[in-house]
Amino acid sequence: MTAAPAQGPWSARFRREREPIWRELDKLVSEVERRGFGAIGPEALGRLPSLYRATLSSLSVARAAVLDRNLLDHLESLAARAHLCLCGPRERVPAAIGRYCRTVFPRAARAVRAPLLLASLVLALGFAIAFVLCQRDLELYWYFIDGSRAQGRDPTASTEELRATLFFEEQYDGGALGFFAAWLWTHNSQVTLLAFGLAILGGVPGLLLLLVTGLELGAMSALFHDRGLAVEWWSWVLPHGVTELLAVLLGTAAGLHVAQGLVFAGPHGRLRAMAEHGKRAGPLLFGAMVMLFLAGNIEGVFRQTVQVVPVRYALVLLSALLWLVYLGYCGRREP
Repeated sequence: MTAAPAQGPWSARFRREREPIWRELDKLVSEVERRGFGAIGPEALGRLPSLYRATLSSLSVARAAVLDRNLLDHLESLAARAHLCLCGPRERVPAAIGRYCRTVFPRAARAVRAPLLLASLVLALGFAIAFVLCQRDLELYWYFIDGSRAQGRDPTASTEELRATLFFEEQYDGGALGFFAAWLWTHNSQVTLLAFGLAILGGVPGLLLLLVTGLELGAMSALFHDRGLAVEWWSWVLPHGVTELLAVLLGTAAGLHVAQGLVFAGPHGRLRAMAEHGKRAGPLLFGAMVMLFLAGNIEGVFRQTVQVVPVRYALVLLSALLWLVYLGYCGRREP
């Protein structure tokens, strides 16, 4: 059995007859890669599939005939690029990120309004229970917060010792603050992912985690209020807390949204319902992770370096206003 000729007249004729197709496809693919599909026009766009199939046919012949290795490499590269243009994502990465920020994330947040409200009410309930009880009797503080989590912020500490935990005299270098911010992001992301995962299991476990979070925050807030440090306490909590708590609530709401498809499947079955709900939950959870990254930097860098209470509260108001406008109104007018 003899191999097909690798060089000679047949090879030259093969290349001469088909090279215009390869060149046209390469030109169109290069234009799409640089400027997108809108740059080549409808007629050229219609030719792309036929040019791609013709190039695949040439590649198949080139492989079988053991043609020049350089030509084979060129055809394989061209076919791969054309395949990505035809079958890959239609948006460039910057455009996809922009669309996600403008429309996908805020719309996903508005789509889970009911689970978000439920999660917020549970967190507020936990806060109110612990705050009221500890205001009446601070000894109840230990029922809500373990000593290892208090980190010196407990009823045995003096007022000055509690105040010292809210303001830092020591100066930290940028590397240490960056490391601290990264650790906070990792920790808070784990908590949010846990809340999301627990919320999927019928909703109740995730809500219990939120209730415990509210109880801890309420007990510690009652302690600082009792010592006359309410203004200082909230200037310490809220600059990062607005973004962080909102992210945790959104993560829990995303889990509750998926759980809704599990519990109330409807006529199409649980798997399909959960898949449909997961299309909103996925972008929402990713956005919550980005919010936690911002919150980690505020807590790990801004709060450690800014000791002026009015400046801290200015960031609180700015954060709350920006999140309200962004999640409430962005993407409403876009298709």
